[in-house]
Amino acid sequence: MTAWTAADMPDQRGRTVLVTGASSGLGAEVTRELAAAGATVIMACRDAAKARAVAGTVRGETEVRVLDLADLASVRAFADGLPAPVDVLINNAGVMAVPEGRTADGFERHIGTNHLGPFVLTALLGDRVRDRVVTVTSGLHVLGRIGDDLNWERRRYRRWLAYAQSKLANLLFAYELQRRLAAAGRATVSVAAHPGLAATEGQRRDRSLQGRILAGGRAQSPRMGALPILYAATAPSVAGGTCIGPDGFLQRNGHPVVVRTSARSRDGALAGRLWSRSADLTGVSGLRG
Repeated sequence: MTAWTAADMPDQRGRTVLVTGASSGLGAEVTRELAAAGATVIMACRDAAKARAVAGTVRGETEVRVLDLADLASVRAFADGLPAPVDVLINNAGVMAVPEGRTADGFERHIGTNHLGPFVLTALLGDRVRDRVVTVTSGLHVLGRIGDDLNWERRRYRRWLAYAQSKLANLLFAYELQRRLAAAGRATVSVAAHPGLAATEGQRRDRSLQGRILAGGRAQSPRMGALPILYAATAPSVAGGTCIGPDGFLQRNGHPVVVRTSARSRDGALAGRLWSRSADLTGVSGLRG
């Protein structure tokens, strides 16, 4: 099979794609490629000025809207203010291996920003997402564990494990969302994607020994890291309930293909418990429309 690149994307004219975290790293690359292919890209970002600066370098149609996934009031305001449906929602924004801290709603920063924020956003948009939801995860999900202490209130905080927990939560959410969409008879599909080892801002910022070990190997460019996300968002053949990642050794780099994820990420009972816990914490059921 020929290696898939952004040049293989179908024409995106007439389609609207919402990309969270579009002002840097993978989100900026995804925005550039989608807009160049004809899509109107809604750049949902915490820092509007930074997003507008990136938008000025993009060839194509973009719209900047403020969204802070670490503040559920911002998520609700964003969803209320979105005037029209979108074809694709790309849950890309997140934090990686940051020091211990809390979101505006009191959640541990990784689980709050990377999982609970996108959980609420996806729920509030409901049937306004017409084609697919793409949730960005990480190969480090294999280190994640989901128990009864999502917010790291009763255990010693370990930032990389907190990150891994949130990335496992992303996969559990993506797969459970697909099950629920299918059960509801919806045509919308849910797909996960991970970039492999990409030289993003978060990875460059972490130069600790632990970070270098976990991210071992040579990082590929953000442009290559964006390919699995672009494939998940646009390839007509992508099936719901799958994960797209690089085809190279240990899924660290390469071109996009359907990849295997951990047995834990495929645990339907665990996904159901996480969904219920997420709904309890946020007051949002997780699927509307």
